[in-house]
Amino acid sequence: MKRRQLRLATGARRGLFDITAECAEFVAGEGDGALLVFVAHATAGVVVMELGAGSDDDLMAALDALLPREEGRWRHRHGSAGHGADHVLPLLVPPSVVVPVEGGRLALGTWQSIALLDPNADNASRTVSLSFLPG
Repeated sequence: MKRRQLRLATGARRGLFDITAECAEFVAGEGDGALLVFVAHATAGVVVMELGAGSDDDLMAALDALLPREEGRWRHRHGSAGHGADHVLPLLVPPSVVVPVEGGRLALGTWQSIALLDPNADNASRTVSLSFLPG
């Protein structure tokens, strides 16, 4: 199994961080198999979706509607306002995705991208693990 870790500087910005290019470079020339993308953080997830064209903002608005960030709502209260909502994120967004790889290329649809979803402005950086499983 081939592995690599990506270190992403997310700063104090909540949102989606496109890692498609890094994933494509990682599997380039590897043949057929599967790419596992995993974020080992309790308050972040990985998604495959269309980015841009308003989708990023729509996802964050939907997330904030489903997991409101108002002060005092969550029992988990350390960190910035609404941080408790970030700890419930795995209910909606998993910490990993598996993407098929065909002939050393990601088998994504035309508009699909791989992104880190980080709703937590308290962490300035994240680590994403990539694993290629040949087969």
